[in-house]
Amino acid sequence: MRKSLFGRLLTVSALVAACSVVATAWIAVQTTSGAIKQEQGQNLTADARIYNTLLGYAASHPTWEGVEDTVRELARQSGRRIALTTEQRRPLADSVDSADRPSPPALPHRASAIVDPLSVDTALSRAVDRPGATADRVDPRAVGPFLLPPAERTALRRAADRSVACLNGLGVAADVVRSPSGRPSIQIVGNAPDRAQDSRCASEELNEPTATEQKALDALNRLANACLERQGRTGIHLNPDLSWGGGYAAPRAVLVPSPAPSVRTGEDDRAAASCVGTARREQLSSYVASPALLFIGDEGGTTVPGFDLSPANTAKIAGAAALVLALTVGATVLAGSRLVRPLHALTGAAQRMRDGEDSVPVLVTDDNEIGRLAAAFNDMADHRTRLEAQRKDMVSDVAHELRTPLSNIRGWLEAAQDGLAEPDPAFISSLHTEAVQLQHIIDDLQDLAAADAGALRLHPEPVRVEDVLAQVVAAHQGRAETAGVALSAPSAADAPVPALWADPVRLRQAIGNLVSNAVRHTPAGGSVTVRAYGSGAPANGTSTDGTSRDGASANGKGLGEEGPAGEVVVVEVADTGSGISAENLPHVFDRFWRAEKSRSRRTGGSGLGLAIVRKLAEAHGGSVGAVSVEGEGSVFTLRLPTGPTGPTDRGSDEASARASEGTGRG
Repeated sequence: MRKSLFGRLLTVSALVAACSVVATAWIAVQTTSGAIKQEQGQNLTADARIYNTLLGYAASHPTWEGVEDTVRELARQSGRRIALTTEQRRPLADSVDSADRPSPPALPHRASAIVDPLSVDTALSRAVDRPGATADRVDPRAVGPFLLPPAERTALRRAADRSVACLNGLGVAADVVRSPSGRPSIQIVGNAPDRAQDSRCASEELNEPTATEQKALDALNRLANACLERQGRTGIHLNPDLSWGGGYAAPRAVLVPSPAPSVRTGEDDRAAASCVGTARREQLSSYVASPALLFIGDEGGTTVPGFDLSPANTAKIAGAAALVLALTVGATVLAGSRLVRPLHALTGAAQRMRDGEDSVPVLVTDDNEIGRLAAAFNDMADHRTRLEAQRKDMVSDVAHELRTPLSNIRGWLEAAQDGLAEPDPAFISSLHTEAVQLQHIIDDLQDLAAADAGALRLHPEPVRVEDVLAQVVAAHQGRAETAGVALSAPSAADAPVPALWADPVRLRQAIGNLVSNAVRHTPAGGSVTVRAYGSGAPANGTSTDGTSRDGASANGKGLGEEGPAGEVVVVEVADTGSGISAENLPHVFDRFWRAEKSRSRRTGGSGLGLAIVRKLAEAHGGSVGAVSVEGEGSVFTLRLPTGPTGPTDRGSDEASARASEGTGRG
C-alpha cells in the first residue's frame, strides 16, 4: 500500500479532508454553541412539559379557543415566549401581550414542535415522567366518544370502591385510578397481584363496557371494517381493549387495559392494525383540536438565534477557508505532477512507436500502478520489435522456400528447352518431385493461415489411437528403413488407450509430422518409438509418472500454460537423435524455425511441420510439448482430450484432403 499510487492519493485526500473537517468543526463549535443552547432552551424537560400540557389541552378540546390563558401561564412558569399558530401560520395564541408590544418579534421559519394529539412526538413524550402515546401515536387523553357521562362514571366508581374495600379486607392494598375517559380501574399496591386475581372481589361491572363505550366501540368497528373492505379484506370484531381475532375474554383481574391497537404480525393483522389506527383518528378528529405549530423561544422573541457574522468570525472563516484551499492546491499540484510526468514519457514513446522510430524504453522508477504500466509498455515495445523481426524473417523464409523448387523447375525446363536434357521419365519425375514440394509448402502456409483465422475445419468422430499410430508407422516405415532408423509403435500392455473424439485425418497429419521430424533427425542405427496411453492429468505437459515435461521444454500452448482438464490421451514420439539445445528448444514450434540455419533440405524440412502440429493440437483442445537432451534425443508429447471440447467444423474439406495426402511431410 505504501508504494501504491492509489494509496498515496488516498492518503493525500484523507489528510485534506481531515484538515477541512477539523477546521469546519472548530468554527462551528466556537460560533454556534451559544445559538444551539438558546435554540434548545434551558433544558429539554421544560420544553417537553410545555408541549405535553398543550397536547392535553388539544386532546380534551375540539378547538383552540380559550388556550390563551394556558399559554400565558406556561410562559410565566418557564420564563419563555410561547406561541401557537395554525399549520398555515395563522396566530392562535402568543404569550407576548400585543397591548404591551404592538409589533411582537416575528416567529422563526421552523417550529419547535407540532401539537397534534392524533400524531404525538414520541421523543418529547418520553422526556417527561408520564406515559407516552399509544402504538398508533394517539394521545391517551384523546378519548372522544368514549368519555363516560356522570351517571355511568358514578356507577363504575361505586363498583370500584366496593372492590377496593373487599381487597383491603383481605389484606391487599389497592387504590382506585381514573382513566382520561372517566372509567375507574383498580391498581394493586405492592406485590400481591396473584392474591387479587384469585379473590372474589372482582366486579363484572368493571370488566364490561358501558352503553356509551359500546356505542363508540361499534362506531369504531364500522369505520375499521369499512377501511378493510376498501382493501378487499375480511372485517374484524373489536374487543373493548381494541384487540381482535380469537375472541375476547374479559380479564378476571380488576385491571382495565388502556385502549391501544394490538401489535400483530402477518399481512392481514398489519392491515387490520393500520385500519384500526386510521379509524381511531377519523373518529377522534371532531373531538380534538386541529394540529398547531408550537414556537418556544426566549422572552425577547428570538427562537432560533442567527449566526453572528461579526468581523472576527468572518476573518476566522476566511482564514480557515484560505488555509484549506492552499493545502488542497499544494497537495494536488504535488501529486498531479508526479502522476503526469511518467504519463508524458509513455505518450512520447507511443508517438515514436507510431512514427516507426525505435522506441527508447521508458524509465521505470516506482513500483506502483504507473511503474507497472511503464514496464508493461516496455514489454509490449520489445514484443513488437520481436514480431517485426519475425515478420521480416518469415517473408525472407517464404521467399527462400518458394525460390528453391521454382529455381529447380526453371533450371530443368530451360535445360530441356536448350536441348541439354531429355524429357525422359527421370526428368518428369524430378519436375514432379519439385512441384509436389512446392505444393506442400503452399498447403502448409494455407493450413497455418486457416488456423490463425479460426477457419480450420475438423470432422471429429470416435477414433482408436492404436489404429492411427499403425497407419502413421506404416506410412513412414519405408523412409525409416532407408535412413537406417528402427520405427516402432508398441501397444500399451497395462491398460487400453481410451477412444478419442477427433478428426482422424488431421490427427494422422499431426502425428505424421512428429514422426517425420523424428526420423529426419535420427542417425542411422537409432530408433523412433511412438506410443499412446491414457492419463487423467491436465494436458499441460506432465506425464503420468509425475516427471515434469516443462522446465527446459517447449510447449505448444506456451511454457507452463494449463491445458484442458479431465481424461486425456497422450501420444509420445521419442527418438534417439541429435537432440535440441536448451536455448533452441523454446523455438521448435515457431514457423520456419530450423536448428540448421543454412536451411539445407538435406538436414531439415520447410520449418512449418511442428507449427502445424501445434495448431492442430489447439484445434482439438489439446496441447503439444517437447523435452530434449542434446546428443541423446528428444520426446515430443501430444495431449488430446477424450471428449468434445467445442466447435468442430472449422475450415474446408479440401484442407482435410490435403492433410490426408501429406501425412508424412515435416
